[in-house]
Amino acid sequence: MIDIEDFKKSLGKKSRLLGIDPGKNRLGLAISDEDKLVSTPIKTINKKNNSNFIDEIKEIIIDRNIKGVVIGNPLNMDGSSGTSAQSAKDFAKFISNNVSVPVTMWDERLSSSGAFNLSSNLDVNVSKKVEKLDENAASFILQGAIDYIRR
Repeated sequence: MIDIEDFKKSLGKKSRLLGIDPGKNRLGLAISDEDKLVSTPIKTINKKNNSNFIDEIKEIIIDRNIKGVVIGNPLNMDGSSGTSAQSAKDFAKFISNNVSVPVTMWDERLSSSGAFNLSSNLDVNVSKKVEKLDENAASFILQGAIDYIRR
């Protein structure tokens, strides 16, 4: 796992990224376009154990030519790390040890509420919002990271 500056340097001009919103029971996934302009939610994976989702993530990395992974870091509102942030860091280390592309973390404060509010603006019904919340949060996280990378 590397910091965002080293991650930025490791990427080629044309490189698609995978964003992950790590949750206790579900992982939200999103991908960027090759120019790293737009993040798009792709799916939510239900976690049963470590082996069931890592194979799916590896498959996505290969099939979609992913060159880097951005994992949400759920910091407290004051910027400090809590138990969720430690779990996310452990998850990021696990992913980093099991994939062949660079992995970094990105501050995900307000990503779930941002994703939920965005759905509200799009007039999506509540059950659809909840169903898509994890992948939309992953997209929100990834968009923040690619906006930073493009600066």
